[in-house]
Amino acid sequence: MFAEEELIRYQRQLIIPDIGEEGQKKLKKSHVIIAGVGGLGSISASYLVAAGVGHITLVDGDRVELTNLNRQILHWTGDVDKWKVDSASLKLREMNPYCRITTVPERITIHNVMDIFGNCSFIVDATDNFQTRQVLNMASLKKKIPFVYGGVNQFSGMITTFIPGETPCFECVFSKMAPSEKSAGILGPVPGVIASMQAMEVLKLILGVGEPLKGKMLHFSLLNMKFRVISIEKNPDCSMCGV
Repeated sequence: MFAEEELIRYQRQLIIPDIGEEGQKKLKKSHVIIAGVGGLGSISASYLVAAGVGHITLVDGDRVELTNLNRQILHWTGDVDKWKVDSASLKLREMNPYCRITTVPERITIHNVMDIFGNCSFIVDATDNFQTRQVLNMASLKKKIPFVYGGVNQFSGMITTFIPGETPCFECVFSKMAPSEKSAGILGPVPGVIASMQAMEVLKLILGVGEPLKGKMLHFSLLNMKFRVISIEKNPDCSMCGV
């Protein structure tokens, strides 16, 4: 199943007892959707591709802007005005030619989400708005696939993994949150930390190792290096997943 070069490429993973060749096969067979190719998506995509996830679909309807470049590290100065999915896919294919990259230069909406997601097995939320996350949540519940949420603001971030049938859904936790129309300031390492955690959550789920953030929300402030884990529960009256 692996070319000789792949075995060399993944050598430092293959020697981990919880991964080995069987785990690497699981990674190669997996299909992950990354919704958004900005600060979060740049990092999560890079680590998933480098780890050998076999198929990554990048979805983003925006073009690269100069203001993106302080944090969206797959996009460089010469990429300004290119579609983000094209800019990112070029580097990711160079990073690992054994990973299939599908690009979708569209905004995710309730009308196209089910077609875009196709047969994917995991959703990485790398979006920056409430409405799109609601659509991701709907798709996650309908397709019964895990949805790894990440959010950032200035020096702080949060992450959890929503698993249909096992955990609360996005609507359970955030239904009372008013959507913000204001752009949040952000320093590059903050989405870098959250996105690295998102990639790790996906890898754990694929490999079946460790303890994903199920029913727990991790929140941190990098300004003072304080981390805390908050328990989150299902809302029995949730309009999306309540029974």
